[in-house]
Amino acid sequence: MKLDVTTIEAGSAGTVELSDAIFGLDPRQDLIHRVIQWQLNKRQQGTHQAKSRGEINRTTAKLGKQKGGGTARHGSRKSGIFVGGGKAFGPRMRSHETSLNKKIRALGLRHAISAKVKSSELLVLDKAEVKNPKTKEMKALFAKLGWTNALIIDGATVNEGFANAARNIIGIDVLPVQGINVYDILRRKNLVLTKAAVEALEARFK
Repeated sequence: MKLDVTTIEAGSAGTVELSDAIFGLDPRQDLIHRVIQWQLNKRQQGTHQAKSRGEINRTTAKLGKQKGGGTARHGSRKSGIFVGGGKAFGPRMRSHETSLNKKIRALGLRHAISAKVKSSELLVLDKAEVKNPKTKEMKALFAKLGWTNALIIDGATVNEGFANAARNIIGIDVLPVQGINVYDILRRKNLVLTKAAVEALEARFK
């Protein structure tokens, strides 16, 4: 499949041939969902924790007589029914990460990219570089291109001036090709790949 290549000034830079094995798949929502769920589980901190009865420092002396007091026969202030007592079945520090095979992760990425192609939201950029790396000028260039919500993927390294100029623009993310992932692809409207990123992806899934 062929796709038009644009420049950062909204000019034409010819066409590029894209591999059907990466860009021409019929997107499967179940695969994409599994990979996104794996990503979100992996990034969850899991540092939430409440103290149990064993971690509370309160008296364990009997509160009153066994009989005749007219109240329950409490033997500890650590109980969860008292203010300041331990939490029964509260959250514990743990990892939320789930396992997912590498083949499924790679397949999910290809299906996410193919989904952008199918919805005409994949764009190919000649190179992610600007002569004058200023945020104001970068914003004007993106407005001219119609990029209000986009993920821009460059080659192995991102041009420092381009990345810094785009950093403060809301709705724009810039990543090297190693950082491409399903969640970021789908949370942005447009996926913009440089020619270097296309070559790197085709080499990766060869």
